[in-house]
Amino acid sequence: MPHSTTLTSRPEWRTLENMRSRLQSIPMTQLFEQDSGRAQRYFIEAAGLSLDFSKNRIDDDTLTALLDLARSCGLEPRKSALLGGKKVNITEDRPALHTALRAPSGERILVDGMDVVGEVQSTLDRMEALTESVITGTRTGYSGKAFTDVVSIGIGGSYLGPKLVTEALQPYANGRIRCHYVANIDGTDISETLKQVNPETTLFLIQSKSFRTQETLENSKVAREWFLSHGAGEQDIASHFLAITTNIPAAEAFGINRDNVFPMWDWVGGRYSLWSAIGLPIALYAGMENFRSLLAGAHAMDSHFRDAPLEQNLPVVMGMLSVWYNNFWQADTHAILPYDHYLRSLPDHLQQLDMESNGKRVTEDGTELTYESGPVIWGGVGSNGQHAYHQLIHQGTRLIPADFIIPLRTHNPVATHHADLFANCLSQSRAMMAGKSLQAAEAELASEGLSDAEIKRLAPHKVIPGNKPSNTLIMDKLTPETTGALIALYEHRTFVQGVIWDVDSFDQWGVELGKQLGKGILPRLLGDAGGAGNAGDSDSSTEHLIERYRSANRP
Repeated sequence: MPHSTTLTSRPEWRTLENMRSRLQSIPMTQLFEQDSGRAQRYFIEAAGLSLDFSKNRIDDDTLTALLDLARSCGLEPRKSALLGGKKVNITEDRPALHTALRAPSGERILVDGMDVVGEVQSTLDRMEALTESVITGTRTGYSGKAFTDVVSIGIGGSYLGPKLVTEALQPYANGRIRCHYVANIDGTDISETLKQVNPETTLFLIQSKSFRTQETLENSKVAREWFLSHGAGEQDIASHFLAITTNIPAAEAFGINRDNVFPMWDWVGGRYSLWSAIGLPIALYAGMENFRSLLAGAHAMDSHFRDAPLEQNLPVVMGMLSVWYNNFWQADTHAILPYDHYLRSLPDHLQQLDMESNGKRVTEDGTELTYESGPVIWGGVGSNGQHAYHQLIHQGTRLIPADFIIPLRTHNPVATHHADLFANCLSQSRAMMAGKSLQAAEAELASEGLSDAEIKRLAPHKVIPGNKPSNTLIMDKLTPETTGALIALYEHRTFVQGVIWDVDSFDQWGVELGKQLGKGILPRLLGDAGGAGNAGDSDSSTEHLIERYRSANRP
């Protein structure tokens, strides 16, 4: 459903350009001074999350114009198409139905005329049976010992999402199973992981939709050989290795019993797959009850996204604010700043979610974009960043919008640590918004007894311009439900942006190109001088580096 007119020609776009010019000279502090109800009015609650978006360079007219743009771009019907199982991934002719993975039993979602919810629920029941048997020790390794460790081998969405959630749900760990993740093709990753586990008590999960992903398959082969070289037999692979894949024959050829293969569906992209059997590490680590609670939290956000009016719709407001800064304020990046140690991997997951989805250069009908698409997503856990890259946000020349994320209550009430953490979070968002004027800097230095000459020299260095926008997301406590809602919020926010930019948020052809070229280069690194990759699709730099590698690795 491509846009009928060029995005930048829409009257709503021109209105927003005019508003940007008007707001550029208005400090956010002035907006607060003029509107005593601003903080309460720019506050949305949904699915256990609350968003304070009052520290943004907007007023009521701006918000109205942003939502008018969303309507003009067809957000409502596009949202219905997404949630209804229509083929919104146009280049691959597929739905993008990650929401079906967390739909409760009894709902009906059709794909090509078939209800997929029943199959999803059946898979969840299989996951529950497996996790229960592993956690209780009724399912054991080849020597009869209970499993103690799970090694999940995957990459991209098969790695980043589950890793984030297992860290987030550490307070809910069952204490029986330790989780390890292997993604990198660097042999150090798998080697160091295998040093930590016992082959008699380790369960391996091979996470690959195609069972052909190079990094995953090569690491799985190493794990298999290690397993066999430490006392296990070929017949034992069936009880220690599981696969989450659509390629059952390849999994069986690897030695995995068909009963130990869990399904993936082509209507689920990798970066949206943690809700499926790809999430088995989460269920094994925290229990299936908590995994179902994770799904319930995500479904609550799905329902909110579907039903809430745009003005009170959390993903819509966050998505449109991102468009506002990306396209009207030339903000090239967006910082994700979770003030919770359990959410330390959230920026990594959201990097893939946002940048792989919306890092596109053409519209859905193939027309080259004449405006910017997705920003660079980055960030890290607070308050560590305050002593590192926050300096760039405060006093650098770039405009960097930020999302602060923090729970009201902590799982670990140590002394006044959480109050200190919360104070840091609020002070950073306040400092980004208010800044420090030259007059304030001069007064501060004068109070310290400095001379006029010293004040004049130092004051410019202490000026902080302010007017740096931020959102603050809070929840009562980090739980399976709020974790699910938080991730689903960003999934839908990403989709909203893609609708406005008119890009296919569910393909990733740029990723595929690197894989294709790698297939030609690898044989030559391994000694096949006449192999693929030497037939006109190379360059002098690549050729030189191939030769350097081969020289360094000759016997």
